[in-house]
Amino acid sequence: MKEVPMSTCEREFILKAIRDRKRIDGRQTYDYRRLKVSFGMERGCCIVDLGDTKVLAQVSGKIEEPKKNRPTEGSIIINLELSPMASPAFEPGRPTESGIEMNRILERNIRDSRAVDTESLCIVAGEKVWSIRADVHVLNDEGNIMDAASIAAITALSHFRRPDVSVMGEEVTVHSPEDRDPVPLSVHHMPVCVTFAFFDQGEFLLVDPNRSEERVMDGRMVVGMNMHREICTLMMSGGMLLVKEQVLRCSQIATVKVAEIIELIQRALDKDAQARQAGEKCGFAESVPTNKITTNRKEATAIDTTAAAQQASQVIQEAGPVDKPMSNMLVQAPGTVQIGEGLVNTWDVDDEDMESEEKEGREKSVTNGREAVATSKPTERKRPVKAGEGTVSHAEGSDSEEEETVMLFQGDDETKSTEEPDSTALMQPSNSDKPAKKKGKKKKAAQK
Repeated sequence: MKEVPMSTCEREFILKAIRDRKRIDGRQTYDYRRLKVSFGMERGCCIVDLGDTKVLAQVSGKIEEPKKNRPTEGSIIINLELSPMASPAFEPGRPTESGIEMNRILERNIRDSRAVDTESLCIVAGEKVWSIRADVHVLNDEGNIMDAASIAAITALSHFRRPDVSVMGEEVTVHSPEDRDPVPLSVHHMPVCVTFAFFDQGEFLLVDPNRSEERVMDGRMVVGMNMHREICTLMMSGGMLLVKEQVLRCSQIATVKVAEIIELIQRALDKDAQARQAGEKCGFAESVPTNKITTNRKEATAIDTTAAAQQASQVIQEAGPVDKPMSNMLVQAPGTVQIGEGLVNTWDVDDEDMESEEKEGREKSVTNGREAVATSKPTERKRPVKAGEGTVSHAEGSDSEEEETVMLFQGDDETKSTEEPDSTALMQPSNSDKPAKKKGKKKKAAQK
């Protein structure tokens, strides 16, 4: 399975941070991630945690015939296993180019540098020798597998104990741990690898690159060194050229880092030896009751945010207070939303505006009614109703030829009928006879 390619913006973000002398996980340029070394119940089992990168090393031994050209020397075999459990980019059963390269670096760093005395592994010259095998399994790949694998391999070899052997004539006896104490390997020195990543054609370099930084780097250089400032291996890869000053600078940085790592390894070995001698629980047995192995908890990374906090407070002070408070959304029930909380709702029509509009409407209707009465034409008088049909009542009191009201009374029922000479007369209010009387009086005064 191919690895998912990195997006352009993520790549540019990482490179921009490196140019600004920053790293995405908060470390400085020459800082290592948190390094932890732990051991298993059996001798020769070691787990190294370098940040989120996890590597397991297991050492085993067997008796076999030596090589013909080296009859008095045993053998050291180192095998690096990259499984899909570490990363989906690794395929099972097919060694990748990077896997073969890292395996070769480990062999040159430990076996070819004579870190372990192979002559002490001889039992019978030319017949039987010890063959020590170190299997390094990458459990999780989060960058810089090389450094974690080299630390795990040399620590597991230092922690391993082989059974004691006695030779009587042609008879070889391998004693159990109950009969005789196991014998440790003769380790002359502890070579450790330090990886440097280069960016922008060697202008910028980082120590202990993580997975994201490895995907954008131009090249890398691996320096294998022991505590005596002896370079055991040196490997460069990538399409870049380095000058002599850059190589010397990296070797000087590796000297400091190797001393710190070896000191940590030695403390872990001493602590495990004291715990085993005192009969205390050690290795993975101590971690099982507390469920530390089965939990997936990430260690907190210390990041200095002082400058960011100061800049944020300065921006807030310059911005000033907000004029209008923003209301939060209050969810009353699933599927319902209320906008605002406790604020004045201005969506309804104002009552005062409504009253003023109604008042203007009434005044306008009264004015129109008066104009209609003033312009209405006089009507002719209606003939009285015949006897038997009802009683006629004429509206007296004015000589003006206005409307006439006829009241009809039939039996016990009383009905009211109004005859209108003009449709505009109906718009006059109930007291419309008053203006008519005034008009009649003015007409009589004019005739006199």
